[in-house]
Amino acid sequence: MSFIVLVLVQVLVLNHIHLFDCATPLIYVYLAIPMRRDYPRWGVLLWCFSIGLCIDIFSNTPGVAAASMTLIGLLQPYLLSMFILRDSPDDLLPTYKTLGVTKYIFYVLMIVIVYCLAFFTIEVFNFYNSLQWAECVGGSIIVTSILILALENLVKRR
Repeated sequence: MSFIVLVLVQVLVLNHIHLFDCATPLIYVYLAIPMRRDYPRWGVLLWCFSIGLCIDIFSNTPGVAAASMTLIGLLQPYLLSMFILRDSPDDLLPTYKTLGVTKYIFYVLMIVIVYCLAFFTIEVFNFYNSLQWAECVGGSIIVTSILILALENLVKRR
C-alpha cells in the first residue's frame, strides 16, 4: 500500500515542485528506510528497484531513479548496521523509538545523501555546471530529509 501511495504522491504532486529551480522533494526514498534488519537483501533490492522503475516510467527519467534506488537497496543493510548495536534483535525496525532520534536522523540523512548524489550525478552525467549540480543535490537533500522525517513523525503518531 505504501508503495502505491509513495509513487502517486511523487508523480502527481512532488515532481512538479522545484524550489528555487533546484530542490526537488524525492519522498519515494522513504520506502528503503523502514526495512527490517532481517528482511532478505534480495527483497530490499527488488522493492527499491521496483519503486525506482515506477518513478522512471511516470517521470521520464530513463533508468536514473531505478539505478539510484537499487544502489540504496544495496547499501541500506550496511548503513543500518552503522547505527545499531551488534546484539540488536534481528527483526529490528528502524524508527525514532528503536534507534533514538539522533541516530535515526543520521540514518535518514545518510540514505538521502547517497541517493541524491547518485540520482543527480547519473541525471547530469557530467560536471560541466558543477554549481547547479551541487545546488540540486544540497537542496534536494534538505527538502527530502525534512519531508521523510515529517512523514515518519506522522506514521509514528498513528
